[in-house]
Order: sequence, then C-alpha cells, then structure tokens
Amino acid sequence: MGSLSGFFQRPVLAASAVAIASVSADCCEKLRPSKSPDACSSLEQSNPCSSSSHLLNDINSSWVSRITTSKLAELSFITGIRVPIPNSHIPIPNTNNANYSLVSSSPVLLNIYQSADLTRKSAKPAAYPYTFPSSPLDVSYRWHLPDPKAVNVSGVSSDSSSAKSRTVVVLLGWLGAKQKHLNRYAEWYNSRGFHVITFTFPMSEVLSYKVGGKAEKDVELLVDHLSEWLEEEHGKNLVFHTFSNTGWLTYGVILEKFQKMDSALTGRIRGCIVDSAPVAVPDPQVFASGFSAAFLKKNSVATKGSVIKPDADLTVGTRTSIEVKPALTEAALLLVLEKFFGVVLNHPPINRRLTDVMSVLSSEQPSCPQLYIYSSADKVIPSDSVESFIEKQRKSGHKVRSCNFVSTPHVDHFRNDPKLYSSQLTHFLEDCVLTSCKESS
Repeated sequence: MGSLSGFFQRPVLAASAVAIASVSADCCEKLRPSKSPDACSSLEQSNPCSSSSHLLNDINSSWVSRITTSKLAELSFITGIRVPIPNSHIPIPNTNNANYSLVSSSPVLLNIYQSADLTRKSAKPAAYPYTFPSSPLDVSYRWHLPDPKAVNVSGVSSDSSSAKSRTVVVLLGWLGAKQKHLNRYAEWYNSRGFHVITFTFPMSEVLSYKVGGKAEKDVELLVDHLSEWLEEEHGKNLVFHTFSNTGWLTYGVILEKFQKMDSALTGRIRGCIVDSAPVAVPDPQVFASGFSAAFLKKNSVATKGSVIKPDADLTVGTRTSIEVKPALTEAALLLVLEKFFGVVLNHPPINRRLTDVMSVLSSEQPSCPQLYIYSSADKVIPSDSVESFIEKQRKSGHKVRSCNFVSTPHVDHFRNDPKLYSSQLTHFLEDCVLTSCKESS
C-alpha cells in the first residue's frame, strides 16, 4: 500500500548519528523557547518543493560529509555519549526513489542507533537503549473486550448499553507507543461497555519502513478487519481516538482507505477524539520534537509539562510557570533533527504524500462530532496550531468540542489529570456519540 509512504518513508537514524557533531555556535539561537501556558480553558462550541534534491546534495557536501570522530572529540560533553561514528563520509542516497529505505540499506546506521548512549544531566552517564519488540503483541492491533459487569454509569436506559455494545473504539498510538501504553485507555472504555482495538507502530517498523513492508500490511489488516466487522450487521459503529500527529495521520490514511473501499464506511464513524494533535502542515520542528521525545522517552523535556512557580502573591485564576528547557544533549539532537526534516519533508514524494493525507483530515472529515484534547504546555504540538485547526473545522460546519489542559505534557493528559480527562470523554460520548449511534440504529 502506497498510502503510508509519506510520513513513514524517511528514517532519522542518520540524524541520530550526527546529532552531537552538528552542534555549532548558533545552537542556542536555533532553539525556540516554549510558551508560557495560558489560563485554563475548556471550550465547548457547535458551529455549523522542487528544491529538495539540491538540498540533499548540499547536505552530502557540507555538514554530513565532514563529520569525523576527531570533530566529535572537540566537544567537551561528548565523552558521556558513546556513538561509534565511522571516520568517513556518510553518503546520501538518491532519494528520487520513493521506495528507498535508508535504515534497511545501511547496517552501519542501524548499529549506530542501537548503540547510542545519551547521558542525563548528572555526571554519571546512563544508557537509553532501544530494544526492538520481539513479541507479536507489540507489532499489530489487539482487541479488548468490554467488562461483562460494566454498567451504564450515567443511569441511562438500556438503549445506551446496546449502542455501546455495537461500537468499537479504535485507539491509534503515538510515535514510539507500545500496546501496554494504551492499556489504561482501553480499560477505561472497556469498563464502560465499549469494545476497543489498540493499534501501534513499533519504532523498528517506523525507522525501517519499506513500501509493501510490515507497517503497511498491519494497517491494511486493520482497515480490512474494521470494514468486515462493520458489514457483518446493520447498526455497528466506530469511534476513533488518536494520539499525537502519528495517530492523527494514521487516522487520515484509514479515512483514505475507507473512501476508496466504500464511501459509506466513513458514515459509520460516530466520533473522533484527537489527543495532543494536530499540526496540519509538514513542520520540521514538530517532527524533530516528536522523534526526539520518542528516542529519549521520559528523559525528554517533552514529558515535563510546565512547573508552577510558588508565589505568595498569586491570585485565584492566575498561574506563574517556570520554563523547562532541554538538556544540552537533547538540544543538540533537536537542532540536527530539525535540519534533517527540513530537507526530508520538502522532498517532493514525501511532501506530496503528507499533503494528501493532511488534506483529507482538513477538508474531508466525516460529519461526526470531534473532541480535541491538548495543552498549552505541550512541547511537541503547539497549542495555537491545535486551536487554529479547531476554528477551521468549526467554520466548515463540524460539531467540535475542545479542552486545554494548560500545564500537562504531550500525550500525558490522562495520567496527570484523570478526573478532567474522564469527564471530557464521558460528556462527549454521552452527548454526541451515543446519541448519534441510537439515532442510526
């Protein structure tokens, strides 16, 4: 399936290999400070690059081709980072071939990524190895059956329980998410009587993506399975719950597939919940932040959110936050990844593919209600990008709700404020989704 070739086509292992070597005097100037969070808000409204090849050649002849071990040694903090960079030029392949996979064709780069050892702020270095999943449970979708003892917590008649039993919630994970990371969300839905399917892309598949490879087959299997389930009997419905831009883009690919198979399938989608997304343009800074967070996991500044500053003079309804800045190693990685994606995302085949998927998500969404959950403190997805997209969806006539969690980090709103998160989901499902499901039955 060519449908994923855009946003999974170009791996970033080369960027990881040269992250520290690319640090220069302009590092601090390149790093954008995060915005202070706005006041807490919960909105509920219902209104109806043709220059890529030249850039790749420039990279081959400039900062990538001049990387050597001796240059790495000139940086004082390099002693805490063990990355076996070969003392040779790194060739950039002819990326006019849209089917090319840099990682799969370069054992050296794969080896570099697996052996990278980044440090914490402390003097003692700590390893952050990435282990490719070995269990099939982490490389495909999984069904989660509802709790047999689940009752309708709102006390509504059995019509709602019947609507829930005929509805599947599809959870589409963020970059680097595993099945276990989505379990808490699946359990929440299961406890309320919903069937759930969790779907994630292992990092190994993202970084070694090939046309016709396992990642594509996994999505095709999911789409085929959902369409077969919907066609079994009348009255079955879907709800999508996406996480970050990766989950949101995957949702866009699924919409494309549904439209090509049978346009009536999109009419069976009764609601869409978007957590920590979207940015509806191919933004190098967003891609860099997302991959950096996926590589560093809990050690990334993206997981920190905002810190409220103690202040005796604080008044009710106001907050003073302390800006959390990335460590030096993460700052270097962010800088290089941004440069890398600045080239990759402007490569014509990739740019076209991303633009196509984002166009579907922007102008060809199903008529179902939408809920956007985001935060002003998100270091990966800027809140103003989310709010701008929400406004455009409302102007297009979609029924949209939104909630700004203000101080919670990227894709971590549920863990930080489970009460508010549960409340938003419950009200959205009861007021919008289940009402639509009952009317269609």
